[in-house]
Amino acid sequence: MKPLLILLLAIFLAGCAGKNQQNQAASPPSLPVIRLVSSNETTYQEFPASIQGTIDLEIRPQVSGILEQIFVNEGARVEKGEPLFKIDERPFQEAVNNAKGSLESAKATLINAQLEVEKLIPLVANKVIADFQLKTAKSNYQSAKANVEQAKAAVATANINLGYTLIKAPVSGFVGRLPKKQGSLISISDLIPLTLLSDAHEVHVYFSLGEDDFINFNDKYPGKSIPERLKKLPRVSLVLSDKTVYQQEGQIDMVDGQFDKQTGSIALRATFPNPQGLLKSGNTGKLRLSMIHPDAILIPQSSTIEIQDKMFVYTVDSNNKVSKIPITILGTEGTNYLVKEGLKAGDQIVFDGIDKLKEGEVIKPEKVKQDPTKTTSR
Repeated sequence: MKPLLILLLAIFLAGCAGKNQQNQAASPPSLPVIRLVSSNETTYQEFPASIQGTIDLEIRPQVSGILEQIFVNEGARVEKGEPLFKIDERPFQEAVNNAKGSLESAKATLINAQLEVEKLIPLVANKVIADFQLKTAKSNYQSAKANVEQAKAAVATANINLGYTLIKAPVSGFVGRLPKKQGSLISISDLIPLTLLSDAHEVHVYFSLGEDDFINFNDKYPGKSIPERLKKLPRVSLVLSDKTVYQQEGQIDMVDGQFDKQTGSIALRATFPNPQGLLKSGNTGKLRLSMIHPDAILIPQSSTIEIQDKMFVYTVDSNNKVSKIPITILGTEGTNYLVKEGLKAGDQIVFDGIDKLKEGEVIKPEKVKQDPTKTTSR
């Protein structure tokens, strides 16, 4: 009898253990769930950009000669009309003196020609000499008169060249490098300019959009034409090379007339105020373009799973059953995704632990105490 009792007890205990295992297996997993709400959100796109002053001028000599004086230092701010360089003026002063001498000689010749005409007029009238001589005298007078005008032009040209020996700032701005030193021979054919003068109280920030981005740009912002869209564009920011955001905002005010055939992109320009001169020509950075999305749906990136270039989330229905559905992403904000299609306000999705879920599985939802889309960095 004892072996039989032992056998029955073993069967009973095994049955109880099996039931416990079945009960444990049937218990649904507890997973955090969030309910989606809509809100007004802003996304950003950043584009590599180059910075130029509103005016970047090459200062070059207009006459050749010896660089006699340099009035400015590298990096100095100068005002319009302020002297920058002085070329030795002595050869040009001599050219002015020679031109003036030629002018006086031409004037004397003109007077003699006029006297000759006046002398011959009564002689021809009295038929003392032939009319041919008077015509010749009048022709000589006209030639002498033309020579005077030519000599005047030569004087003016010589004075202009003399004036070119003092090189002044055509605009206000900052002086660049000074590759030529005092005493150097400079020429109008030099490849390197005397300096660069940059007017940077405002700067132009140039960036490019590809064809797809430009189409989206036209679709996102209202207006029947590009000038209308530019007027309605929000102000833009400039992210500097050290990742800081420039304190002044700018405005996009120009779109190039055509695409670059080599790069397949089109150039745009934004203008930023630069009152403190912090930005210089040649700086680089990224132009940040913002886009406001009313009634947008945000979800944490950690709540999604990517399969074959498609994004999925697990929604939870009223029976706590999960379903894997595809979604379309519009953009990112910090560590969140901005959903374009697939979800709506009021939907519930599994927040974490989705890597072990299966389609149609029942879970035990756990409410997340704080909205994770509002605690992530933006």
